[in-house]
Amino acid sequence: MGHRRRRCKRRLLRVARYLYRWFTGTLVEDSVVEDGELSTVCYRPEGLDQLLQQTKFTRRELQILYRGFKNECPSGVVDEETFKLIYSQFFPQGDSSTYAHFLFEAFDTHKNGTVSFEDFVTGLSIILRGSVTEKLNWAFNLYDLNKDGFITKEEMTDIMSSIYDMMGTCTYPCMQNDAPKEHVDNFFQKMDKNKDGVVTIEEFLESCQKDENIMQSMHLFDNVI
Repeated sequence: MGHRRRRCKRRLLRVARYLYRWFTGTLVEDSVVEDGELSTVCYRPEGLDQLLQQTKFTRRELQILYRGFKNECPSGVVDEETFKLIYSQFFPQGDSSTYAHFLFEAFDTHKNGTVSFEDFVTGLSIILRGSVTEKLNWAFNLYDLNKDGFITKEEMTDIMSSIYDMMGTCTYPCMQNDAPKEHVDNFFQKMDKNKDGVVTIEEFLESCQKDENIMQSMHLFDNVI
């Protein structure tokens, strides 16, 4: 059982690395774009200097990221269907479409149905190199599906169900029909301090920062790059 859990964790780490490699195009990592090349496609990203200030990537990393993003998305933006297709390749043993939808919504900060290069690198910077508070705020925004500032049991149930659907045969222990509900109940028992049926960002941050396992998971992607 422990071996299966470790195998699934290794698979998730490989997925994280593959996600980064896919977008960065590390197969051509030595071919770094010049500053002027950033304006050679239909969609023009913001200047490198501005992205350097907004993210925690170096100039070279941003250039490599843009090369990979441009190679896979010549138009300069990713729509939801393409995003879902990409994500489905990482989890062939399950159905990742619903979780990919939620993740796309988190990256699509302008709510225009596309993820631009700026959207992508801003989110990726937080996930990979943000502070604990920044990462937790990003996670809260992912779970807060209707973006009203609260996480409800319905929203958390939708998230958990989509994760189980995505993991498919990789879930451990083997998924029971009531597994998502049990996770949601445990989540609210721990997070909903005033028992009003919703979790606020303050409750979320306080509870997560006191949980050793959650704090360890915040460093899951520290060595991805």
